[in-house]
Amino acid sequence: MFTQAALFLAILFLIGLLAKNQSLMIAAALLFVIKVSGLDSKIFPTLQSKGINWGVTIILIAVIVPIASGEIGFKQLVDTVKSLDAWIAIGAGALVALIARGGIDLLSNNPQITIALVLGTILAVGLFKGVPVGPLIGAGIAYFVIQAVHWGQNL
Repeated sequence: MFTQAALFLAILFLIGLLAKNQSLMIAAALLFVIKVSGLDSKIFPTLQSKGINWGVTIILIAVIVPIASGEIGFKQLVDTVKSLDAWIAIGAGALVALIARGGIDLLSNNPQITIALVLGTILAVGLFKGVPVGPLIGAGIAYFVIQAVHWGQNL
């Protein structure tokens, strides 16, 4: 007999299949197999506590591969920072990193908000072909909006 969690994962897989989103399909299928195999109590706590850091590390590796391969060197770096677009990208990168920091605080202090963030991510991935990097940035944006709302209520 499948649990509610296993059924939910199967539904997420189907959403990924319908939306042709390979990332959602792989994630749901992997978690489904772990769940129905009974290994969830051993694997899920580690995935939950370290998964975001692992994911960020994998994304960072993918981003800096052109440096490691020699495709991007110091000459390209110097040439790039001469453009306005590069400075906008530097600022955006810094802003996103700061926003994500607030997201980590929000998820740590209000773990129930994860449900809403995951739902928003699933909807964006499944319906709009979004990329599932949203929960951490989404949490950061939510953190800043929540702080602004609380600040406004205290005026």
